[in-house]
Amino acid sequence: MLTNENLHYLDNAATTIPSPEVVAAVSKSLAENWANPSSLYTPGLENAQLLNRCRATVAKTLGCTAAEVYFTGCGSESNNIALLGAAHTRQNWGRRIVVSGFEHPSVQLPLRRLAEEGFEVIEVPPEKDGHLDVEKMAGYVNKGTILVACMLVNNELGTRVDTEKLAKLVKTANPRTAVHIDAVQGWMRVPFRLDNIDSLAVSGHKIHAPKGVGALFLRKGYSQGMKLPLLGGGQEKGVRPGTENIAYAVGLAAAAQQMQAGFAQRTEHLAALNRRLRQGLAAIPGITINSPDDAVSEVLNLSENCIRSQTMLNYLAQRQVYVSSGSACSKGEASHTLTAMGCSALTIDTALRVSFCGENTPQDVDEFLNGLESGIKTLSHIRGH
Repeated sequence: MLTNENLHYLDNAATTIPSPEVVAAVSKSLAENWANPSSLYTPGLENAQLLNRCRATVAKTLGCTAAEVYFTGCGSESNNIALLGAAHTRQNWGRRIVVSGFEHPSVQLPLRRLAEEGFEVIEVPPEKDGHLDVEKMAGYVNKGTILVACMLVNNELGTRVDTEKLAKLVKTANPRTAVHIDAVQGWMRVPFRLDNIDSLAVSGHKIHAPKGVGALFLRKGYSQGMKLPLLGGGQEKGVRPGTENIAYAVGLAAAAQQMQAGFAQRTEHLAALNRRLRQGLAAIPGITINSPDDAVSEVLNLSENCIRSQTMLNYLAQRQVYVSSGSACSKGEASHTLTAMGCSALTIDTALRVSFCGENTPQDVDEFLNGLESGIKTLSHIRGH
């Protein structure tokens, strides 16, 4: 997939490179599936059928029915639809919302807006080791709790949250409470079940599909009567109005199918890369690994406790080694996740996130380690003068 052997791309949590098979499928669809799937003539009807086949493919990877899958423009849009829809539908009988303290901005900001509207939003911070105590989180659920939201895998640390346990605890405390899961970083990375979950968001560009397409799972019957935030022509059964992007739905389905087929082999390969990275970091003095030991193999967050993140990123980029300082959506702001964990300012200011895909190699890991060690020595010397 990477045509430049000197390029070492290790920022797959920000976005993945579309696979050649997906690019070919999207290109073919753009040329052939031009008709509006809402049209009643033959090309339109054929595209509507194609769209539903793509829906069924995505549904298979989620463990739900095709009727429960809605195509959206991205994971952020899926989160917004689910959160705002759930809150405004239930506001007549409750105003409490419980959310983890290390969510993506597409969850944080809609809930912040709801707080401005008078909803009570309770954020449960992660523990100092990067884990989330789901029992503590569920403990805030009462008879007036209308929504609980949590991510399946944290985008900065790779922390795997036991969302199945959380959802069960929530429904035991209050069966009326809606449970929403942001699975953007978890889909095709960790297995999960949809038991007791009402809505779940996924995104295409995290699994080698194009940017600009995502999907939203809504449990059967859940969206009936929902006060949805978007209005339009009624496409996607009114959940996400707007003429459907057939080509990108094809790309999403192709990527999902490809990722599912190679799941076991990819999981083993990524675990080996993660071990190699951790072993290499252990040999560099002063390194702190911020990700829990049981984080997903795809993501590792570290702090070198010496050079500011942006300075180190620039140094590594000169060697064509590309990582990030955290969530790509934060655009250089201090890590919300590390701040919520209570990390020191130095840990936060020097944090780097390495994130793998199945195409990465041991050489990518070694180039990062070599660049990091060289950067610490070179930049410390410059800073000292």
